[in-house]
Amino acid sequence: MAELTTLESLLEMGFDRNRAEKAVANTGNQGIEQAMDWLMEHENDPDIDEPYVPPVGNVLGGEAHSQSSTEQPTLADTAEETAGGDSSFIENDQSAKRPMTEEEKREQVRRLEELMRVKQAERRERERAEEVEREKQRRRQGQELQQIRQKLQDDDMKKLADQRRKEKMEDKLARQRVKEKIARDREERAQKFGGGGPPSTAASYQPAQPSPSSPTSQGPPPTKKEYDESRIQVRLLDGSTITTVFKAQEPLAAVRVYVQMNGNTPEGQDFTLLSPYPRHVYTELDMEKPLKELGEHSGCII
Repeated sequence: MAELTTLESLLEMGFDRNRAEKAVANTGNQGIEQAMDWLMEHENDPDIDEPYVPPVGNVLGGEAHSQSSTEQPTLADTAEETAGGDSSFIENDQSAKRPMTEEEKREQVRRLEELMRVKQAERRERERAEEVEREKQRRRQGQELQQIRQKLQDDDMKKLADQRRKEKMEDKLARQRVKEKIARDREERAQKFGGGGPPSTAASYQPAQPSPSSPTSQGPPPTKKEYDESRIQVRLLDGSTITTVFKAQEPLAAVRVYVQMNGNTPEGQDFTLLSPYPRHVYTELDMEKPLKELGEHSGCII
């Protein structure tokens, strides 16, 4: 019984001649399994169905017969030699070969088809395993990216929280400094005015009136009185008032802080200071100016 060549087997299984010839040529005519593996690996190549062009044989130098200069065997010659065995042991009389019967051909085709199914199953399993591994890799990369994003977000939230705590602490310290300054000023005023004689004594004292007829007894002309302190009355938005005494050199910002701390203004609500007579709206530029420079003398109203 003559065995089918690799090329004939592939054609019997239904492969196109172009593909079958390429598979045999590219695997060196090593057998049906290698040819089938090549076909399954390259079935999606863009040039798989282009006509097969056998390579031009090289001219080899050597002795006659086996070493004589000949062209490279064609694919058909290679297939015939593989089917028949070693060429040195083949007789020229081809009549000794018995062709395969239809039953033998069907049996060989069945075995080849079974082999193809096994190869295809192995290929599908391999592709499935590769897809599972790619999916695992994709998930790992996604998790790593999510962890990086979460860390960046946590760092930003931490920085924002630290900044807010710092701002609150600075605001608290500023308020505390203002409170301490106001307390010191009150203590100084209490010590200054509390040690003198009773007010009635100072009020009952009347200096001697000079004689109208004595021009030399007249004193110098009166000078403008300088105030070291300013007694400020603030009228709030609801009509109520608060009153306190500030140093004449204190900035207008001290009045604003005092209103924030002692008025009934909701925390965080902005407000504007103004003087009714003469009407003047104070701006941020006025906050650093001393009360004396702004003309806020004792007894003024804001």
